[in-house]
Amino acid sequence: DAVYKQCRLLKMDVKWGFVFVIIVMVENSDCDNFQDTLGHIKPQVNTSTQAQAVLDLIIRNIPLRANEFAVQIDSNLGTEGKDTFSIKKENGTVNIIATTGVAAATGFQYYLKYYCNGHISWEASQVNLPDVLPDVDVTMSLNDRFRYYQNVCTTSYSFVWWDWTQWEKHIDWMALNSFNLVLAFNGQEAIWERVYSKLNLTQSDIDEHFTGPAFLSWLRMGNMRGWGGPLSKAWHDRSIYLQKRILQRMRNLGMIPVLPAFAGHLPRAFKSIYPDVNMTKMQVWNSFNDTYCCPYFLDPTEELFKIIGKMFLDEQTAEFGTDHVYNCDSFNEVDPSTSDLTYLSNVGKSIYSAMTAADADAIWVMQGWLFYSSSFWKSTDRAKSFITSVPLGKMIVLDLQSEEFPQYDRLEQYFGQPYIWCMLHDFGGTLGMFGSVNKINEDAIKARKEQGSTMIGTGLTPEGINQNYVIYDLMTESAWRSEPANLTDWFTNYTIRRYGANDEYVIRAWQKLKDSVYDFNGIEKIRGRYAITNTPSLKLNIWTWYEYSEVFDAWDWFIKAADNLYDSPAFLHDLVDVTRQVLQINGDVYYEKLVSSFKAENKDEFKDATEIFKNILSDLELILSTNKDFLLGPWLESAKSCASDSQEEDLFEYNARNQITLWGPSGEIINYANKQWAGVVSHFFQPRWEIFIQNE
Repeated sequence: DAVYKQCRLLKMDVKWGFVFVIIVMVENSDCDNFQDTLGHIKPQVNTSTQAQAVLDLIIRNIPLRANEFAVQIDSNLGTEGKDTFSIKKENGTVNIIATTGVAAATGFQYYLKYYCNGHISWEASQVNLPDVLPDVDVTMSLNDRFRYYQNVCTTSYSFVWWDWTQWEKHIDWMALNSFNLVLAFNGQEAIWERVYSKLNLTQSDIDEHFTGPAFLSWLRMGNMRGWGGPLSKAWHDRSIYLQKRILQRMRNLGMIPVLPAFAGHLPRAFKSIYPDVNMTKMQVWNSFNDTYCCPYFLDPTEELFKIIGKMFLDEQTAEFGTDHVYNCDSFNEVDPSTSDLTYLSNVGKSIYSAMTAADADAIWVMQGWLFYSSSFWKSTDRAKSFITSVPLGKMIVLDLQSEEFPQYDRLEQYFGQPYIWCMLHDFGGTLGMFGSVNKINEDAIKARKEQGSTMIGTGLTPEGINQNYVIYDLMTESAWRSEPANLTDWFTNYTIRRYGANDEYVIRAWQKLKDSVYDFNGIEKIRGRYAITNTPSLKLNIWTWYEYSEVFDAWDWFIKAADNLYDSPAFLHDLVDVTRQVLQINGDVYYEKLVSSFKAENKDEFKDATEIFKNILSDLELILSTNKDFLLGPWLESAKSCASDSQEEDLFEYNARNQITLWGPSGEIINYANKQWAGVVSHFFQPRWEIFIQNE
């Protein structure tokens, strides 16, 4: 009976034998227990709009063959609370029927990958379809209610300078890979400016608070203020324009955009305007000085908290509409002012009540990073007081780095709240081959099957994209895989799809990479810091989890494959990336020789090691400059293209340069978001190493 209360039984007036089969299927389905609280979170546009949006997506991706596909949206297909697609070729047309636009796009992607050996990725696409499209007759239900995408930092490390062309392509990618719950953060500062003005802040007060575009993620989480700012009216207008286009496209495809809510962080000016209200200065974050750190945090139990929260959501909803799902991270790498359990419970209740004051159907999405990153939350009692302060099913916790530091077991399935199993993988958008293929292939499936599991989805939460695509391609398949993939076969097929050819050399190369750089199983923090990208010192900690020879062998196989695959854009990208990895490794090797010869006071060996080390940097600059995906120029030009005048152009270029080098006025988070790009190597990594070596 409990199963039937959670899962919708299909109405049918057919033979009893057929009815029995259907009932067995429903009874064995793994419906989650949150239909009552999350069932209203679904596409709001009509089925014909979603179908047309998917057809338009197909046209954009395979324009010459799009007329061979048909799309129909039927929200009654399959089990309630789970997306389903059905693909069948009839009379020369591949018909896709699905519950939502996202499900239909996922079905299209599934057909491209597993029937046509097609590949659509961040860097390159290979969609050379067979002359006659293969026959197909398959129906598949996805495992969970949601597939979530984005980290709050992705907006700064990867998307900050994007125009609509880039957004359109990426939203297509989201839909193709089944993401139906997606962060949408553009334009919120424009909304906040209106709210702050209504609350009697001056333009000067606001300008002092807003950071520059490259640092907005950390303004939004209360970590910092002002650095790299202010923001102009032209920036706000551009952000609102983009957000409206982004939201319209997401909604037309059947996605649920996740919009921001008030987390409690306020400009410094609030203290003088509202002196009797309880607010505290946020703690210092990453040693930023008082000019740029520590906005105020308004105590959520204050009535003003609900007033501001409602004002913001009302203003935002009037501008952008709502799908009733809101992100709110009040304590990201900052702790509450007290550990009192009643206070923590009241804080959670107050934050949520500020949402429901404006939207009675509000669902709170919270990044669970705080439960790993801060010792404050090591106490399960504190975490429980905060998490259970919200009615069960009204908060969704993102278990942010499940592939390495999962918290769902420690926190007892988040004490009954639904959570999403997420792969974080990348910090700062840094390059460097890395991944945990065995963990992501197995652990999400295990978590879903745990006794009493409250898992309702899988997600990707990288701080930055455009690196290690193979890991993300594998992880997205956890949306529908019920058992782990055979990784040897999967990597073989990945190479065939990605390059459009069956080449024995490159297949061997990827098997080597699978068993080395992509087989990380430790708990060390991977942050993209290697000898060549790090601040020069004789005390760097060089370590690895794989045998260097495995990567060198893979590089040899890549070189041998070049004669056959030279016309594949994806292969050329990967050849540069593997060569970059080989040089990165050699940088680590010769750094250690440099240090050992220096300590041994062996001048000849030191000279030889330093010359080779400098040559490695020169070679790295040279190889990176051969591919557009590894150039500094596009990052800088895209930043400048967002500007409305020459003064803003200079400011935005400074934002772009600072984020990937010093990260702060005085190098507070230096190297954290470093990029192994041509231009960065020659103008940042190499000069500082040459100065260091010369002075030693």
